[in-house]
Amino acid sequence: MVSGRVAVIGAGSIGRRHADNLRVLGVEVDHIPWREFSAQTFAQRRDLSAVVIATATQIRLELIEICAQMDLPFYVEKPLAWSVEQVEAIYAAAAPVAARSMIGFMMRYHPALRALAAEDLSDIYSFSMEIGHDVRQWRANWRFGDSYAARPEGGGVLLDLSHEVDMARALFPQLALRSAQSLGHADYPGVDFATSLHLAAPGGPVGCVSMDYLSPVFIRSARLRGLNRLWEIDFLKPELVQITPEGRQVTPYVFERNDMFLAAMADFLALASGGVAENPLAPRFDAMRGTNALVAEAWAGRQFSGTVAVDMG
Repeated sequence: MVSGRVAVIGAGSIGRRHADNLRVLGVEVDHIPWREFSAQTFAQRRDLSAVVIATATQIRLELIEICAQMDLPFYVEKPLAWSVEQVEAIYAAAAPVAARSMIGFMMRYHPALRALAAEDLSDIYSFSMEIGHDVRQWRANWRFGDSYAARPEGGGVLLDLSHEVDMARALFPQLALRSAQSLGHADYPGVDFATSLHLAAPGGPVGCVSMDYLSPVFIRSARLRGLNRLWEIDFLKPELVQITPEGRQVTPYVFERNDMFLAAMADFLALASGGVAENPLAPRFDAMRGTNALVAEAWAGRQFSGTVAVDMG
């Protein structure tokens, strides 16, 4: 377990969540809003054991460079970057501490995904994953136009909801991008409001990952088609369903959303101390290059085929 203090940089909702969870785990926290951050002052500190980077996507490379220079493992929020060149630069900078660091793809801690990943999926030939949510309903007193998500660089639904891409690669690590189709909005050029990615691995499977800011009800689900069985996940109920010619087997789960964040942070503290993560799917930074590169490649390769007429308020 990490001894000493952990700095959490970024005072938004995710930064507050991480700071609270670190305290629950018994860690002393120094919570620093980005506006109050001084690289020169920070680099002089000798009381820190690790850093949590919960800033906007645009602020990644500088902080990771500092962490590496200070030999401090880091937990960085997703998405890492929106261009492959940025991903490469960040990985080059992070190399000294990458094996003790993590990225915040916390859906790898969802019990249904963990259970599915432990199954034999060698017969799967096709899959689909989707998430949809009305972005205007995310939180009170929040306006899309004022958020990071509305920025033409580093914004949009693909980057925002990239967990689905990562979950697909957690199950099928060889997946590569075939196409990225998007719908935009006339008031937010360059920002995708609905995106579907077509992915394939050598020899299979083939699949689609879809995400949108438009659904009137929150949906988050997956379906895997195999030669021997069909798998369905409802991540919101949550439950895992296995369907065979003999019938349906339903496995329900009881947990709170924050349990995923808490478990991920516990694994980060173990890695930061030179230990081993409890979760075999833990998003250790050095092992996540493929996912981060795929997300950036997809974002750069989006093909906009139209716009949606939604009043964003």
